[in-house]
Amino acid sequence: MTSKRQTPLPRFAICINTDDPDLLTPRMLYQILPDESAAKSGYIRVIDNEGEDYLYPASYFVLVDLPQAAKRALLRTATPAILAMLVGWRRLVPAQRRPS
Repeated sequence: MTSKRQTPLPRFAICINTDDPDLLTPRMLYQILPDESAAKSGYIRVIDNEGEDYLYPASYFVLVDLPQAAKRALLRTATPAILAMLVGWRRLVPAQRRPS
């Protein structure tokens, strides 16, 4: 018997705190990427305002459980850079970084 492996729907969280308002905005919804190692250390991997995935303290966020229809709608309205991150095509979209 073969079972089809479905890609799990993404998880989301609301930012409640930040130490860099350019990267995270309080009260904004963010995509959470799986990272078990980070979770063990009290961090979560988030796609931030620049469209990059970084580790942030889990205390900066409150996880929210959205209906599947809402998750799909958020993915449909995501920018190309965000969509690339979600489907693993990061190498196809050049990262835009702030000048140092």
